[in-house]
Order: sequence, then C-alpha cells, then structure tokens
Amino acid sequence: MHSHHGHNHHHGTGKILVISTIATTLFVVLEFYFGLTAHSLALLSDAGHNFTDAFALLLALFAWYLQSKPADEIKTFGYQRGGVLAAFINALTLIGLSIYLLYESYLRFLNPTEVHEGTMIVVAALGIVLNVGILWGLRNQSKDDLNIRAAAVHMMGDALSSFAIVIGAVLIHYTGWLKIDPILSVLIALLIIWSAIDITRESLNILLEGMPRGVEMQEVVSALRGVSGVLDVHDLHIWTLGAESHALSCHALINDMPPSESECILQSMKRVLLQRFHIHHTTVQFEHAQ
Repeated sequence: MHSHHGHNHHHGTGKILVISTIATTLFVVLEFYFGLTAHSLALLSDAGHNFTDAFALLLALFAWYLQSKPADEIKTFGYQRGGVLAAFINALTLIGLSIYLLYESYLRFLNPTEVHEGTMIVVAALGIVLNVGILWGLRNQSKDDLNIRAAAVHMMGDALSSFAIVIGAVLIHYTGWLKIDPILSVLIALLIIWSAIDITRESLNILLEGMPRGVEMQEVVSALRGVSGVLDVHDLHIWTLGAESHALSCHALINDMPPSESECILQSMKRVLLQRFHIHHTTVQFEHAQ
C-alpha cells in the first residue's frame, strides 16, 4: 500500500515537471518578444532568468528520470546523484547569467532608454501567475529533493522579479525616471545569485562526500558510544548518496563474544542511526576487545 502511494506521488512529480517546462518555455518566447518591443531591460533580463528556469526544469526532469531508475550492476547505489549534479549545474548557470545581467544593467545606467510600462506590467503579471502556479505544484516535493528545490528556487526568484517589474513599471509611469529599469535588473540579478549560492554549496558538499546537512559527527559518535555493549567507535564516515539518502560506515569495539550475541548490538546501533539521524545505509565492522 505504502509503495503504491509513493509511486503515484513520484508519477505526479514527473507530470508537474513536464507541464511546468512547456509552460515556462512558451512564456520565455512571449517575454523575450515583448521585452524587445517594450525596450525593457528588466523584462529581457527576466526572460533570460526564465530561460534558465526552463533549462532548470528540463534538468530537474532529466534528473527525476535518472533518480527513478533502479540500481544496477554498474551503478550499485542507483542514480540518486543525478539530481544533485543537475542542481549543481543549474545553480552555476544561474550565477553566470546574473553576472551578465549586472553588466547589461551597468550599460543601461549609462544610456537610459525609453520603455513601454503597459507592456511590462501585463507580461510581468502573467509571469507571476505562471511561477506561483508552478511553485504551488512543486511545494511538497521541494522539501525532500535538492533537485526539485533548485527548480523551485528558480521559480520563486522569478515570481519575485516579475512582482518587482510590475512595481517598477508603475513607478516609471508616474515618475518618468528611466533608471528604475536597470535598477530592477540589478536587484533581480543579486536575488538570483543569493539563492543559487546556497544550492551550489549544498550540492557540492554532496558531490564531495561531505557530511549531510544538519548532522554533526560528534553527535553521531556519542550516540553510538551510548549504545549498550559498544565500548568505542572509530573510522567513522558519513556521506550523502542522494538529496535525502545518507550512508555510514564505522568500526565498533565490543567485548569478545560470538556473532549471534553481537547481533542485538548491531540492531541497536542501526536503530539509533535511523531514528535520530535518518541514516539508512549502515556498514558496521565489529572489533573484539582482548
């Protein structure tokens, strides 16, 4: 029963990602066209941001497909890292795009250009509706999956930048101050960089076999040493396989006893690791005290 629900949930994610990718791609074409006709750098930079969103969703979809593939003889842990790799590439493209936007904004500061506020408002309002819709669709999955979260961060950044464009267009309309357009572009770029850095850090940590987020080495050692029958723990390694799947290997010192007796110590250790630290894959090697 449980696995059937998991399958439906998983299938739902794929469907949301497909619809979101198509909708975002269509919106990019629309926004780019109107950005050119309205001479708005803010709209064009948002179209660029949306283009990386479409790319992000495509990567998320590819990674989702990889993650759903079972382990095989070559990839014995499965393809869980596929999603993490996608999140990492995603975040890097965002940072690259933002740097380009900052440069374009600087040029626009030097030569402010007349913009069509009405077009900006209509297109940005459409963007808000689209991005909030996609965010709402991804809200459950983004808590557990770094890959989906990277895509959701893109969407949130977009919704916010579309909102800023609406406000900016209203301000341009009433004040006639054209530098508002490049200022908005700078703010959008900085917002994207800020959100992308966190995902870059977390995905890089997983790819470099770092400690899982929120897990402290000393806490794990103390918890294992606290298990009845365990005298000491050393050679401890903890790493992340996928966004939510952690693994551990260690050596544990116990009193000299036959394996049938040490089995209960092993089960206690596994239970502590699972309940307190959500570590599912555990390899424990016992050493006997002489």
